[in-house]
Amino acid sequence: MGEQDSGGGEKAAKAAKKTSGKKAAPVKKSAAAQKSAATKKATTSKKATTAKKAATSAKKAAPAKKAATASAKLKKAVVAPKKATAAVKGVAPAQPVSASRPRKEESRTALVRRARRINRELAEVFPYAHPELDFVNPFQLIVATVLSAQTTDLRVNQTTPALFAKYPTPEDLAAANPEEVEEILRPCGFFRAKTRSVIGLSKALVEEYGGEVPGRLEDLVKLPGVGRKTAFVVLGNAFGRPGITVDTHFQRLVRRWQWTDETDPDKIEAAVGALFPKSDWTDLSHHVIWHGRRICHARKPACGACPIAPLCPAYGEGETDPEKAKKLLKYEKGGFPGQRLNPPQAYLDAGGKPAPPLGAG
Repeated sequence: MGEQDSGGGEKAAKAAKKTSGKKAAPVKKSAAAQKSAATKKATTSKKATTAKKAATSAKKAAPAKKAATASAKLKKAVVAPKKATAAVKGVAPAQPVSASRPRKEESRTALVRRARRINRELAEVFPYAHPELDFVNPFQLIVATVLSAQTTDLRVNQTTPALFAKYPTPEDLAAANPEEVEEILRPCGFFRAKTRSVIGLSKALVEEYGGEVPGRLEDLVKLPGVGRKTAFVVLGNAFGRPGITVDTHFQRLVRRWQWTDETDPDKIEAAVGALFPKSDWTDLSHHVIWHGRRICHARKPACGACPIAPLCPAYGEGETDPEKAKKLLKYEKGGFPGQRLNPPQAYLDAGGKPAPPLGAG
């Protein structure tokens, strides 16, 4: 009986073990499945995160791409068109000005070099530059310069032949009938005020200087209607004494070229004069004024036909297409008559044409 119990117990134990093994298998299988599911879930989550990052990155990249496209378009828009017809040797081609481009800082030495380079280039372009008022003596020059206020040199030149034919000396003009002088000067504009000026000027010359035009700045500026600009015109062109003529063209160009930021004529004169030797002042005035009248106009500069375009910080303010720019040129540069009825021979030799007299064609 004891053996039977023992044998039965062993059978029961084996049966229980077998049953226990069968039940444990599903549990083991379930754990593996859970592990697999967790791994799959983690992979899916990682993919989702990666996709989300990619989407965010793409979203951020979109404005950058758009900005890059806009920048490319802007860059294309400000690229210089055809180069000016007469580029300066050894200087990089000019680029049009842009509102977004800040003013370039320039050392004093660099400014002096650039200013003098511009003057040398203009001397080659206008070797025949001269005062554009007709005169044969200092008296005629000072009277013509006074009359040139608020009008063109051409109109003065067309008017003074009749004036000087009737009143050839300071004594004659000092004793003139104002009404007769007014009638002659009417084409110049402001003829009443100008009549008072030239008659008063002539009386001062007769009473204080024996009928002669003085050759000193301090004496000239005391005369009626004579300021520093007129005085330097007379000193430089009638007496050969250096002076800077700061007229409207000169003021406009030296500021456009960034030689100075001054607006007062006397301060402009001092600032520009400091950039050049005194011996250059008179010719410098002619070069700048001639360039302003013929090429670098106030409203529509002919940038595409400008010989100093690579040296100009304002290149692009005007017409840059060479063919269109050529149509903007004036006087002899555009194939038209100049401002003097009796210009110097050098001007005529260079192809310049004399202006027509008053009332002609």
